[in-house]
Amino acid sequence: MKERIYLDYAATTPVDPRVVESMLPFFNGTFGNPSSVHWFGQQAEAALERARETVAGALGAQPEEIVFTSCGTESDNLAIRGMAFTQREKTGAHRIITTPLEHHAVLHTVEQLVELNGFSMELLPVDQYGRVDPEDLRHALRGDVALVSIMFANNEIGTVNPLAEIGELCHQRGVPLHSDAVQAAAHLPMNVVRDQIDLLAIGAHKFYGPKGVGALAVRKGVKLHPSQTGGGQENGRRAGTQNIPYIVGLAEALKLTVADMEIRHERYSIKRKRLIAGVLENVPGSRLTGHPTDRLPNHASFAFEGLDGNHLLTLLDAAGFACSSGSACKVGDPKPSAVLEALGLSQAWTLGSLRVTLGESTTDEQVESFINVLPGLVRKVRGTA
Repeated sequence: MKERIYLDYAATTPVDPRVVESMLPFFNGTFGNPSSVHWFGQQAEAALERARETVAGALGAQPEEIVFTSCGTESDNLAIRGMAFTQREKTGAHRIITTPLEHHAVLHTVEQLVELNGFSMELLPVDQYGRVDPEDLRHALRGDVALVSIMFANNEIGTVNPLAEIGELCHQRGVPLHSDAVQAAAHLPMNVVRDQIDLLAIGAHKFYGPKGVGALAVRKGVKLHPSQTGGGQENGRRAGTQNIPYIVGLAEALKLTVADMEIRHERYSIKRKRLIAGVLENVPGSRLTGHPTDRLPNHASFAFEGLDGNHLLTLLDAAGFACSSGSACKVGDPKPSAVLEALGLSQAWTLGSLRVTLGESTTDEQVESFINVLPGLVRKVRGTA
């Protein structure tokens, strides 16, 4: 059996054993419904509120500002739909400003609001690295803006946006700001007060927590239409019995992430630098995508000229490496990466994207093995081997 090397930590991470341990008592022992008034319910509610305090502290928020959801996608949906309808009801504003590089959880949500609910969408331009220029946002912030939604860091190319400047602009104009921080929360310090972010979305499985749980920080005073109605849980913003084991897991994973962030950042950055240099030096017709320095510390992304990225992924998998691509994964019908198209790359490049993301288990030897194997596989895809 060949060694299987996982290099797709931006897609998901394994659950930290300490997180699993923190969750276990809440499946059988402390199993009560947190809405119940008896002892069992009170124990579950106490765990829920401890988790809320932990998450709030990690995000620079207050406990009452944290809403637990099923994932980052739901957090994005709740933020965008809830804020759009609230703002239109309150002020008549109908325009949503976002970028072409957002995750589908954002873009598809805004597109549906446009198609079905009469909102309009404005896409801000991005530079060659995928970053928003705050000056472009300044010019777009006119009186009919219901919401600005700009991701903290891009999932495909790793670029980090200047959220503090963006938040200040939105605050000055009185426009709510939502940020999808699903990728960023694992690697960058989050603080909704510092960055003046009204709505911040995260998902646990990106930082060694369980899949199926997320959170949304909603700044005090922000009114939000609920995503679903029912029993009034989560301060009336997200009805439904809370998933206590998973919420406890999210909180524990986020606490551990914050505690280890500086050490991980340094370790990942060293490996990432070696990975990027090794690929660019050894693969002709390759280029780094995203910002060379203002990017997630574990994130390397490339484009290869004249290459089918999905074919390359298949060969990498057969060789024992799990990576990902921004191209649509449909065998026999490759589609270009929409993110690379937005950066202005030609089709000769946009079909050949590759994302390599590092994690806690990634070793120097695994990085070197990847660098050694990749050039031959690229030649094979190009038919030059």
